Amino acid sequence: MLVSDLNLQALFSYLLLMEQPLASYSSFISEFKVRPDDIDMFNHVHNSTYFDYVLAARYEQMETYYKMPMEEFLAQGYGWVVRTAFVDYKRPLALSDIFTVETGIETINSKGCRVKFEIKIKKSNKVACDGWFDYVMIDIKTGKGINVEPEMIEKYSI
Repeated sequence: MLVSDLNLQALFSYLLLMEQPLASYSSFISEFKVRPDDIDMFNHVHNSTYFDYVLAARYEQMETYYKMPMEEFLAQGYGWVVRTAFVDYKRPLALSDIFTVETGIETINSKGCRVKFEIKIKKSNKVACDGWFDYVMIDIKTGKGINVEPEMIEKYSI
C-alpha cells in the first residue's frame, strides 16, 4: 500500500464516520415567526436566513435540553464552528409564517459532530427545508481544531 493510499483510506474512514449515525440521539424543536427583516427582494425569507434560524434553535436547545450552553464552552476556551453546511430548500417561508426548527445530533465523535435539521411551516406542517451542519471544536485562543472531550460527547449523547 502506498503512503497516498493510506492517506486516502484515513480520509475515507473519517468521512464514513461523519456520514453514518452510530447511535440514536434526541431531536428538539424550537418555534419562531418570520420577521420583516428576514424577507428578501423576492418577498420570501432569504436563503441565508435559514442558517440563522438553525443556529438560533441550536443556541436555545444547547441550554434548555443539553444543559451545556454555548457560554459554558466559551468559558472553557472552546467554540463550535461550522465546517460544512448543506440545505435542501423545498418551499419558501413568508412574512409572519410561524415555523418550527427541529434539530438533533446525527453523529458525534472526537473530531466534531453533524447536526441535522428540518424547518416546517406550522400551519401546513410542510417542510420548508432540511439539511445538516458539520461542526468542529476549536480552541478560541488559537483558532485551531481540538478534540471533543469524552465528557462533552456524553453530555450531548441524549
